[in-house]
Amino acid sequence: MSGRGFTVPPGRAGRLWLTRRLQVARRGADLLDRKLRILQAELGRFREASALTAAEWDRCCADAERWLLRASMLGGQRAVRLAAASQPATVTIPYTVTIGVRHPASPDCAIPAPLTWDGPALTRTRQAHVAALQAAVRHAAAAEALRVIEAEALATRYRLRAIEDRWIPRLEQALAEVTLALEEQELADAARLRLAVRPRRPPDRG
Repeated sequence: MSGRGFTVPPGRAGRLWLTRRLQVARRGADLLDRKLRILQAELGRFREASALTAAEWDRCCADAERWLLRASMLGGQRAVRLAAASQPATVTIPYTVTIGVRHPASPDCAIPAPLTWDGPALTRTRQAHVAALQAAVRHAAAAEALRVIEAEALATRYRLRAIEDRWIPRLEQALAEVTLALEEQELADAARLRLAVRPRRPPDRG
């Protein structure tokens, strides 16, 4: 028996084959359902983290822009350039696993020392920009983690639907057909056996 994406062995072996695969499919659906429920519960936490880090990034950016304008007005563009670091910042993003899904965790941002410190306005400007950079890195990690968890939840939902809506019904239908065919064969075999063992009447000699 074929045409459903699988070929069923004939006879009782086919019924056993289908029964085992139906059990596996149902266990798989149960595991996927539990995973999906956990992922959906975790999504709330990841969405909240992404929203909080986005708000923090917006606030830090606004603060950095205010201090940059103030420092530029007080010391000019040259003083601002001299207050910049000699090397770029280094970002390290560790990864962790949630429900079997690997995603970014709390990142670390190393800021090198500036070329010179010249006045409290530049110092405060630098601090504001460091805070903005760190907030941006935290939000990037949180947003990526949310994206990964959302993608896994969607993929899990698709796999669960495929098993529940396609594979399990196909296996159940095939099992019902095989069982019916075996029962009909057994009835036919029993009828033939009764005919074979029925005593024959002697011929009527008139």
